Amino acid sequence: MKKNGNNFSFVDFGPFEQLDQYFFKHPMLTDNVAGKQFLKEELGLTSMEVSLNKFPAGTAMPFSHKHRENEELYIFLKGKGEFCVDGEWFEVKEGTTIRVAPNGIRTWRSSSSEELLFIVIQAKAGTLEGYSIQDGVPVNT
Repeated sequence: MKKNGNNFSFVDFGPFEQLDQYFFKHPMLTDNVAGKQFLKEELGLTSMEVSLNKFPAGTAMPFSHKHRENEELYIFLKGKGEFCVDGEWFEVKEGTTIRVAPNGIRTWRSSSSEELLFIVIQAKAGTLEGYSIQDGVPVNT
């Protein structure tokens, strides 16, 4: 379901467990990647990219990568795995969050018998000015 208004965009992609119905074509890979849904185009995002991710049990990223300008925030929702930044490995599980600077070389893998579900948020590093409750403005409704 998708709906847009003057000040919002709404999309329901269904349960995370069903993300494998969405596919992404990465230029470095020959096959489509199941279980990844980018939100920028779907929601009309203007200051960030967000992806919903379902990584199958026992699989690993086929390559490491870094970014030109964007830092990334990884938010793990379910499953267990390992995440590597610049050669340092961390255990990840539900509740783990990791920020990676643009130049951080990153990769990850699912290390359990269940899929690894997570959200990735990308935004240009060093551009955040209004944050927390500082940007909020009370309104009467």
